[in-house]
Amino acid sequence: MNFNDFTQRLGQVDARGLGIELAALVACVAIAWVVTRWFGRDQPKDSIWFGERTFDGLLFPLLALVFAELARRLVSGYQPVLVLRIGVSVFLSLAVIRLFARVMRAVFPTSNLVRLLERTISWLAWIAAILWIVGLLPPVLAELDDITLAFGKTRVSLQTIVQGVLSAGLVLVIALWIAATIEKRILREAVTDLSMRKVASNAVRAFLLLVGLLFALSAVGVDLTALSVLGGALGVGLGFGLQKLAANYVSGFVILLERSIRIGDNVKVDTFEGRITDIKTRYTLIRAGNGREAIVPNESLITSRVENLSMADRKFNINTTIVVGYDSDVAQVQSILCGAAKAQARVMTDPAPVAFLMNFAPDGLEFTLNFWVADPDKGKDNLRSAINIAVLEGLRSAGVDIPYPQRVLRVESLPPGISATREAAV
Repeated sequence: MNFNDFTQRLGQVDARGLGIELAALVACVAIAWVVTRWFGRDQPKDSIWFGERTFDGLLFPLLALVFAELARRLVSGYQPVLVLRIGVSVFLSLAVIRLFARVMRAVFPTSNLVRLLERTISWLAWIAAILWIVGLLPPVLAELDDITLAFGKTRVSLQTIVQGVLSAGLVLVIALWIAATIEKRILREAVTDLSMRKVASNAVRAFLLLVGLLFALSAVGVDLTALSVLGGALGVGLGFGLQKLAANYVSGFVILLERSIRIGDNVKVDTFEGRITDIKTRYTLIRAGNGREAIVPNESLITSRVENLSMADRKFNINTTIVVGYDSDVAQVQSILCGAAKAQARVMTDPAPVAFLMNFAPDGLEFTLNFWVADPDKGKDNLRSAINIAVLEGLRSAGVDIPYPQRVLRVESLPPGISATREAAV
């Protein structure tokens, strides 16, 4: 239908026909809403089919589209159709938008680029719907077909490029949807180990994206045998400029398969210590107790020294040091130190806290209190501070002297009239 047909149909619409179409459209929407509510009662909030509020998923506009198209075909046998045609185009655009938005949010929930992609797809879908409604879409496609671009000896029309991009995008989104469904419904139940589930999810997603890309290229008429040249060039690039990137990707799969470190482990890389929150195919995220997060390339975890604090033993040792006066009772001080540690709920009772006389310092007796915790991810400095406060209160209550640092100042040059050497203790 062209623009003249649209204006002709618009002129043929009467009040009775408009009422019939509106009633049919309302009935289609109502039936789609009832069916969606019925099947989406117990669905999760992140469902692609039903969304957060049941009707904001993919199923509602898809059902409304099917019912509106059936109604359009039925009514078109008796009268000119305009409202139902508009409804079909609106529901089709809404279904495309919901498909892209829901799938991309499910696969990349924290990406800011997803929001921009959603807005772009929405604008394109609504513009295409408006052009189709008023009958201007075929002329626009014809104009795009007349515009050609030269790639070597081959000339490709702009319409073919647009159709190829849209087809590739649709196929890749469907591939991502299948991968997310497999990860959610199958891998979470069949694979209990988080690291193995991660590598299986990455492998399934990469395989489906590759297959989807090949199907999309084949659909737009690209000769797949020409990809052999691209594969050779990619191999040369990996051998030279992309070797570090390839090494990080391979190292990521090796880490996930060997399970030498896992998500949730507490590790120390160089001087940075924290808990592994995620293992990507290229890098690993390590979050420290103070909230800082380090992005460590996977190759570094393979080739450098990494201390895994969670592999063999969950116990984590923390110590604190204090100096008391030389006339203090050693046994009493040890009892106060151990009692302050035992009073904290996070401190383990096996092994029990222990205090040692470590050194005869210039200012007094130096004690070191050692205690163990099983949850270092909850913080160490906060626990050490609480124990230090309890130790200070216990020593003061027992009358144990906590000496100040003492220094001796010797004055060598004296004013005239003073012949003795004066020493002062500070």
